[in-house]
Amino acid sequence: MGTAVIIGAGEGLSASLARKLAQRGHKLVLAARNTDKLADLVADTGAAAVTCNASDPTDMEAVFAAADKLGEPLDIAVYNPSARVRGSIVDIDPTTVKDAILVTAYGGFLMGQQAAKRMVPNGKGSILFTGASAGVKGYPMSSTFAMGKFALRGLAQSMARELHPKGVHIGHFVIDGGIRNHNRPERIDAADNPDSMLDPEAIADSYLHFIDQPRSSWAWEIELRPWVENF
Repeated sequence: MGTAVIIGAGEGLSASLARKLAQRGHKLVLAARNTDKLADLVADTGAAAVTCNASDPTDMEAVFAAADKLGEPLDIAVYNPSARVRGSIVDIDPTTVKDAILVTAYGGFLMGQQAAKRMVPNGKGSILFTGASAGVKGYPMSSTFAMGKFALRGLAQSMARELHPKGVHIGHFVIDGGIRNHNRPERIDAADNPDSMLDPEAIADSYLHFIDQPRSSWAWEIELRPWVENF
């Protein structure tokens, strides 16, 4: 197994995915704005932790330089960060909107570019982007998140058409629903509808299944939602 990079590492999905990748034998680089919160995850996985502002090109280059130093080919790169700014289109602050879109979309481009530079010469690898239902339907009071996630989806689709024929597998995951964690309770009717939120362990399993797809039947996008979620 080669090296895997996760941008926007923390609790939940990225932690579940990091542990599963470590169990498979991947060397890991975990990137986050605050790496102090990754201490337990680093201890569990043996990962290298790198401080990174996802929208900063220099920071992104440093993450992949750290991956290069591990001495194995880059096999997997995952982009998780996003930023939300809720509010009416007539009220939200333009600078805050710009900053949020840079994190949600431009950072995805920076990661994708760095990963592709390393994978294309090898003719293999997987680059995965964590999207949201906001990337396929814009909600009221959520124009900023919709812009960022629509852009991320467009990036992934364009990269898939360019890079699939070069052996690099691109994935965009529409996460349609809340992800379960200890700070976010299940839906109010959870007693009657168990599993009403996405389990991060189950999402991570879907990511691994995607990575393992035979190239004769590659997907580029998968939607994941709880069984009780409307769509």
